[in-house]
Amino acid sequence: MADDEFAELGPDRSLLLVDDDEAFVKRLARAMEKRGFETETAESVAAGKAIAAARPPAYAVVDLRLEDGNGLDVVETLRDRRPDCRVVVLTGYGAIATAVAAVKIGAVDYLAKPADANDVTNALLARGEAMPPPPENPMSADRVRWEHIQRVYELCDRNVSETARRLNMHRRTLQRILAKRSPR
Repeated sequence: MADDEFAELGPDRSLLLVDDDEAFVKRLARAMEKRGFETETAESVAAGKAIAAARPPAYAVVDLRLEDGNGLDVVETLRDRRPDCRVVVLTGYGAIATAVAAVKIGAVDYLAKPADANDVTNALLARGEAMPPPPENPMSADRVRWEHIQRVYELCDRNVSETARRLNMHRRTLQRILAKRSPR
């Protein structure tokens, strides 16, 4: 492959992948290497922060929820050590409130799992004010409702009674909604 094929990446092609799903992170690492990145993986907040502190990469993809904590801690370490690092936050728990938190602390984009290597590459390399293309599979109305409920729940510091009051719904109804997995 020609080196100019990856010119868009720039001279530093280092990419840190932090995800506790071992199979996913290995698969994503292979796919990103084929796209010209030099990958390094971590499967915990502690390992991600250690790599970020010792060898801060030009790019990073960080899962939001890891077994030993919150991926936003890794994003903060990356921002401290290398402010120009382009970070994309990935999560299987797509909630608007956490997306806002990720962007506020410096992530360039936020993708819900399952995101493929093309989505990740496009998010990492997007520049300026260019709007990304519209999603192939936009959220359903049920999913938008669920996202709104999750946002209000987070804003109420995860207080079920206060969230139910603000959403004008019965507390038990809200508890049932919160206990279920997010709709597709």
